[in-house]
Amino acid sequence: MASPNPAPAARPSRADLDAARDATLPDLLGPDVRLLVCGINPSLWAAATQAHFARPGNRFWPALHDAGLTGRLVDCSAGMSAADREHVLECGLGITNLVQRATARADELDPSEFVAGRERLAELVAGLRPAVVAVAGVTAYRHAFAHPGAALGRQDRELAGAQLWALPSPSGLNAHASRAGLAAAFAEAGRAAGLPPDGTPR
Repeated sequence: MASPNPAPAARPSRADLDAARDATLPDLLGPDVRLLVCGINPSLWAAATQAHFARPGNRFWPALHDAGLTGRLVDCSAGMSAADREHVLECGLGITNLVQRATARADELDPSEFVAGRERLAELVAGLRPAVVAVAGVTAYRHAFAHPGAALGRQDRELAGAQLWALPSPSGLNAHASRAGLAAAFAEAGRAAGLPPDGTPR
């Protein structure tokens, strides 16, 4: 289930970010997840605020809203409010990460961490039973699933009975993906998961 910690009152300081290195971030999960988004690993900002994709400049939440998967634009740059957490779960969304520990950049991770993350993800999906698992980062997907030629979109394999998708990374460092392109990719995965296209709670 989602972390019960209250959202902090302000954005994290440099000291907060430094202290967040190698920290973990609880999964955001509810009882009726249809689309499970799997990030690469938490940023220092996400770990410091205990909120997924919280770093300013990350386009995850704007893309989800543009895709019609949330009914409002979530801003968790200073932490996720209880109301936003509840709304995201009611929309049939869940969030986890391939690698649990926070780093400043994804390239600080070892390839073996992606393999271990795939095994943990498979166990999570087997219990949660979402319709679609979407890995937000095709390079991370290639590492984790030993599929170096994988392209974006639906994959030709499943994970514990769920459709498996590789989506573009919403990180601001990913110059290859625009906000509109991200929204289109998430919308397609959302349709495959059976989510309504207008952010209506399920």
